[in-house]
Formats: sequence, structure tokens, C-alpha cells
Amino acid sequence: MKRLFTRRPVLAWALYDWANSAFATTVMAGFFPTFFKQFWSVGADATVSTARLGLANGIAGAAIAILAPLLGAVADRAGRRKAFLLAFTTLGIASTAALWFVGQGDWQAAALWFVLGSMGFLGAIVFYDALLLDVAAPHELDRVSSFGYALGYLGGGLLFALNVLAAVKPAWFGLPDAAAAVRVSFLSVAVWWLVFSIPLLRDVHEPQSAARVPIGRAVREGLGQLVQTVRHILGYRELTLFLVAYWLYIDGVNTVIKMAVDFGLSLGLPASSLLAALLLTQFVAFPAALAFGWLGDRIGAQRGILIGLAVYSLATLAAFGLDTVTEFYALAVVIGLVQGGVQALSRSYFGRLVPAGRNAEFFGFYNMVGKFATVIGPLLVGAVALWSGSSRASIASLVVLFVAGGVLLALIPRK
Repeated sequence: MKRLFTRRPVLAWALYDWANSAFATTVMAGFFPTFFKQFWSVGADATVSTARLGLANGIAGAAIAILAPLLGAVADRAGRRKAFLLAFTTLGIASTAALWFVGQGDWQAAALWFVLGSMGFLGAIVFYDALLLDVAAPHELDRVSSFGYALGYLGGGLLFALNVLAAVKPAWFGLPDAAAAVRVSFLSVAVWWLVFSIPLLRDVHEPQSAARVPIGRAVREGLGQLVQTVRHILGYRELTLFLVAYWLYIDGVNTVIKMAVDFGLSLGLPASSLLAALLLTQFVAFPAALAFGWLGDRIGAQRGILIGLAVYSLATLAAFGLDTVTEFYALAVVIGLVQGGVQALSRSYFGRLVPAGRNAEFFGFYNMVGKFATVIGPLLVGAVALWSGSSRASIASLVVLFVAGGVLLALIPRK
């Protein structure tokens, strides 16, 4: 296993997760939502700033969700997955760095750069996932996919921890205040993302395809191929069943990630403790994702995912009785143990179902499903909260998604 992880293409590919996870932690989950409300939307009503942020997230996610299958089809026809990854990565890095220049109260510019940065981050993942099949043999997919997620959690967590320390103790870093530290953190993400993307661009090589065509022709053929992709996916019963199952349970996973802090605040827990719990989840997920790669290699990715979904089900039910910060930390550890594993094994399991030569095209659909999988969960949580008047009942209702997704996944015959 050690020799596998030190193989240059494998390590270079996994380091990209280390690189771009800085955006997911420091920007998307950590500082941007708070800074957008308190600095860039200063003076605005809280509900207005929340609506603005929600709209920005929705635009970025919907744009990539719609474009992902077409982008994948074009990249496969043109044989330029790395070129597309580089283009979206450049967009993400430049937009993240631009946040440093946005002044107080200029929420429009902040929202614009955040949307573009999120599109760069999400778009690059389509091609990054597809390159997994170029660096790992079929029997290595579980371990390599888990290795990528593990490095992502570790790298994103390390930079986030440093940025949190700078925001709490700005004088230690020669900064005048916390606001300056947060703005510098956006620059740090851009630099981190840029530096650790270089190994993938240098050491991961796509196989030369005899069918490689110019970009213009690839776009025209990609549109036609997109229609064929839908037909092909529907023709693969196991693949279709998995995508439906994945859509359900990953919606639950994404909702837990996005709603955990809001849930803690609704219980009256201090924001500083919730931030610490987010960091704790990152560092627990690092070794846990590696362990799930080993587990998937031993018992199969399907069984590994089902174990993770069982833990998620129990955790969301346990949240119903949560009262203290200590219990919230314990729940964060439990979630960290399975979060990366479920994500990693889902990617490797899907990779085994993809027909040869159609990596980016099919992973485009996989990522489209993942981007649209933050709809049912939030609606379910909101509806149950309104109906029951209880935040505890609303978060516990997510067990429905984990059970439904697990049942459909279990229906796929093991090979």
C-alpha cells in the first residue's frame, strides 16, 4: 500500500484534493459566510444577507450541475481533461484571490467572485474525478480514491486551522485586526491551491486517444453524445440504480455538512465551539478516509458505504437528544469517521461502473447528481421544523434519506 501511495501519478493526483480542499474549508464552510454577512453586507438585514448568500451558492451550483455532463462529454471527445481542469482551477484561484481586494459593504463584488470561485472549484472536480481512472487500476480504486479524500481533509484542515489562529490572534501574524486576517486567508487559499495543483499538471498523464478531435468539433459532438449518455446510463440498470441511491444518501451527507452549524446555533451552543467542531471533523476524517479505503479493499466498496450509512443513520437519530457542547463534539467525531469514507467509496464504486473511454462524460453525470443533491435534505429539514416546531426532529428526519439510499444500494448485485 505504501508503494501505491508514493507512486508519482497517484500522489500527484491526490495532492490536488489537498490543494482545492482549502477552498472548501476556509472559504465555503469557514470564513466567507460569516464575513459576507458581517463585513460585505454590513448594515443589511440578516435575512437579506442570508438570501444573497443563498442565491450566490445556488447560481454556482446550478450552473455547474447543468454544465457538468456536457463538459465531461466534450473533454472525452477532445481528450483534454487536464486542460479543462487547468481552466477551471485557474478560474477558481483567480476569483479567490480577488476576494482580498473587495472592500467593506461591496457585497455585489464579493458575491460575484464567490460564484466564479465556486464554479472553478466545482467544475475542476468533474475532470479531477475522471482522472482517477487514469492513475489507478480497477483493484486500486478504493484505496486511491480514499487517499485523495484523506489528503483533502488533512490539507484543508491544516490551512483552515492556521487561518483561524490568524483571525483569533492577528497580532501574532503582524495583522491589525481579525478582518485583515480573514482577507489574507483568501489569498492564502489561492496560493495553496496553485502550489499543490502543480504536481497533478506535471505528473498525471492522459492516455493518447486516436479519436481525439478539435475543441469546436468536440463541442458539437459532445452535445450529441450527451443525449446518447442519458440513453446509455438508463441502459445500465446497476449504474442507474446506484445514481438514484447516491442522490438520496449524498443529499443527506451534504445536508449534515451544511446544516450542522445552524443546528448547533439553534440549540444555543457558542459559535466558537461549533468552529472547533468543524476543525475536529476535518482531522478525524483524514485517517478515517484512509481506513475506509482499506475496508473497501477488504469487504467491497458497496458494503463499506452501507456501513457508513448505518453510522450516519444512528448519528442523526442521536442528534435528537443532543444538549451540550461535549455531545456536539462527540457527534462531530462520529460524522468525521464516516464522512470521507462514504464520499471516497462512492467515487470508486461508480468508477467501476463506468464504460471504458467515457470517464469524464459519465463522471460529469455523477457530479451533476452530487451538485443537485442538496435539495431534498434542506426541504425535508425545513418542512419537519415547521411541522414539529423542533430543530431536533428536523435533523433526525434525515435518517429517511440514509435508509432509502442504503436500501437501493443494497439492491445492486455484488460482483
